[in-house]
Amino acid sequence: MCLIAVALDAHPRYPLVIAANRDEFHDRPAAPADWWPGTASVFGGRDLLKGGSWLALARDRRWAVVTNVRRMIPPDPKAPSRGALVADYVSREDDPADYVARLGASATAHPGFNLLVGVGSRAHYATNHPRYRTAALSAGIHAVSNASLDTPWPKLVRLRAALQRWCAERCDDFTPLFAALADSRPAPDEALPDTGVGLETERFLSPPFIRGDRYGTRASTVLAMRADGRVRFWERRFGPLGRASGETQCELCLAAGT
Repeated sequence: MCLIAVALDAHPRYPLVIAANRDEFHDRPAAPADWWPGTASVFGGRDLLKGGSWLALARDRRWAVVTNVRRMIPPDPKAPSRGALVADYVSREDDPADYVARLGASATAHPGFNLLVGVGSRAHYATNHPRYRTAALSAGIHAVSNASLDTPWPKLVRLRAALQRWCAERCDDFTPLFAALADSRPAPDEALPDTGVGLETERFLSPPFIRGDRYGTRASTVLAMRADGRVRFWERRFGPLGRASGETQCELCLAAGT
């Protein structure tokens, strides 16, 4: 993922809401969201190049999402995948706080990441850039892109505001959230971050939805989890230049909350 907004206990019917875009090279193979082969307990998309996932959830209401940290230095091709962190968490039974505490010992082996892990509406954040640190997430709206949690990049501010409105208005229709995820308007130059990639690339990467022939938004996902464990899940997939390539829309029945 490259843009994630999460609502924790901010909606009267959904203790957890996630709206997220995954940006990636279009030639990197991936499997659509589904129950993973060999297990009936994990649901999500799969990276077919290095394994792992960008967003996944388990039958016990555990979930994880990850973004990369934008850096000029190319990642070590031999380094473990960030997506392996998502797969690892949802395949375990660790408490979120215990998981991010234990992860600190090996976090520096991975390329720069932002990781959100949770069970229901209880969630923790971890990052290994510029050093490893963690935080428990309070009730409310949180968002992360390719900098640290809640860094106010224009794309993050737009999506976070859209999710805030959606929760405040007690919506059920995912249309406003998908509209926010589909926003391809570049940010004005004066609002752009300086991450060392140059002005043209900053402009290209600035909207929530990136349209490119080689790199761009590959998937937009919205999920809403009720306290009884029912999850409304909708993934829209895209090819080069933002052309629609498929979607997965379903309702999952997970374990009820306690």
